[in-house]
Amino acid sequence: MGRRWRRFPLGHLCITLDLLILVAGVVQSARNSTTASYTNPPPRPSTESPTPSTSAKLGGGGGGGTLRSTLDPKQLTALQSMGLSVGRDPCGNPSPHDNATACDSAAPFRHLVSLRLANCSADLDLSPTALRSLATLTSLSFFRCPIPPLKSLPNSLSASLRSFSCVSSLRRLSGVLLSHLRNLTYLAVVDVPVSASGPFVIFSQMRRLRSATISNANLSGQLPRHWHSLPLLHLDLSGNSLKGPVPGSISVLESLESLNLSSNALSGALPYAIGDLIFLRNASFSRNSLSGPIPETMAAMPELAHLDLSFNQFNGSVPRFLSEMKSLKHLNLESNNFQGVIPFNASFIKRLEVFKVGGNSNLCYNHSELSAKLKLGIAPCDKYGLPVLPPPDRSNKDDSYSDYSDDGDDVGGSGEKKGRGRHEPNKLVLGVAIGLSCLVFLVVFLVCLSKVCG
Repeated sequence: MGRRWRRFPLGHLCITLDLLILVAGVVQSARNSTTASYTNPPPRPSTESPTPSTSAKLGGGGGGGTLRSTLDPKQLTALQSMGLSVGRDPCGNPSPHDNATACDSAAPFRHLVSLRLANCSADLDLSPTALRSLATLTSLSFFRCPIPPLKSLPNSLSASLRSFSCVSSLRRLSGVLLSHLRNLTYLAVVDVPVSASGPFVIFSQMRRLRSATISNANLSGQLPRHWHSLPLLHLDLSGNSLKGPVPGSISVLESLESLNLSSNALSGALPYAIGDLIFLRNASFSRNSLSGPIPETMAAMPELAHLDLSFNQFNGSVPRFLSEMKSLKHLNLESNNFQGVIPFNASFIKRLEVFKVGGNSNLCYNHSELSAKLKLGIAPCDKYGLPVLPPPDRSNKDDSYSDYSDDGDDVGGSGEKKGRGRHEPNKLVLGVAIGLSCLVFLVVFLVCLSKVCG
């Protein structure tokens, strides 16, 4: 045995040692991996249920796959039954098309609070069942949706709405339907016929209304004789068929900032109580049949910036207090029956952004105060405060008025004589000239006759 060990080569011993070290390393690695597998076990499948959501296949949104929606399933079904093409979660992302929705933050499901339908297709179906499912809406608007008109809205939806607008949609609306929207703060109906006996039918049950527009709706009847107190800031009843006077009770709307009653058939004088609307900024009564003077009480309206009385039958003189209204920027008195001299100076007119007084044939301006270069569309005044007649050969009345030069528009008698001397010869002078001519002719004739006879 001793002899064999002595004969074992040294190189073989080294190789054997290396192999032992390698085997020891492999064994240690295997132990480490086994220990790690017990220390960090693999993740187990989660047993918790995800946040509740609605899964539905909705068209028109790219891909046509299954969409997980956070919207209440009943309301999602209602939108689908109406024929709306919703391409994504109605609550999660804004709509890429004309229809728009907004939702609350309720859990586990959210609810619609705003729905806007625009450029609707003809197959849109607003069934009573679908509308009842949308009773959480506070805002409902239609824009260019010429679908069949709504006969009524569910009571729950009518009570929840705070905003309702209908522009060129639904073909027609009834005043009774609108009157049931008693909790509205915002109402806008434009270019939609409304069948009602007057605005009173619509506004009688509303107590929170702050903005009301019923324009180009063929609304007939008269303005309410007795307005109830409303927090109205904006009232627009333009482009209708309203008749009768503007009642003094309109002053009850003491918070009013904008009033538009233009393009109706209103008549009579403006009430003196109009001056009680001290917060009024914009007032338009144009294109009616209103008459009488401008109420002096309007001088007490410090915020008034826009006043349009054009195309009416207002008469009397233009009040001087208008030039003392510091906020006034737009003044339109065009095409009325005002008379006399306008009491404004150039600095006031230049301060205005819009100033129109044309179409008042008995109104004129004082040349000592205003220049013809302003082209006001009215004639200068003569020494009696009457308009100087335009030249008879001029077709454009406004241009003829503005063509008067500063030298020829003198308010005194010399300017008047110059202007009329060029265009209208004095009849007395003309008669004397004709008489003298006849006399000379007669003398010459008698002289010639005497020579012939002699």
